[in-house]
Amino acid sequence: KCDYHIVWVPSDRFRILTGEVSLLMDRDIRMYSEWLGCEIVELNVQIDHVHVVISIPPQVSVSSSM
Repeated sequence: KCDYHIVWVPSDRFRILTGEVSLLMDRDIRMYSEWLGCEIVELNVQIDHVHVVISIPPQVSVSSSM
């Protein structure tokens, strides 16, 4: 497996990732990663970005997992 450090940022770093949106982002990222066979090492949803350290199997491309 290959480990990647990935950061998503909303347009203009708008502070929209709060409350229920934050919880939904966390749940959806974990669910989709599990479906692909990826292992999340660290996941942190901040107000203006999402930080993920993830182990992706070699048969799954980084672009398709994101």
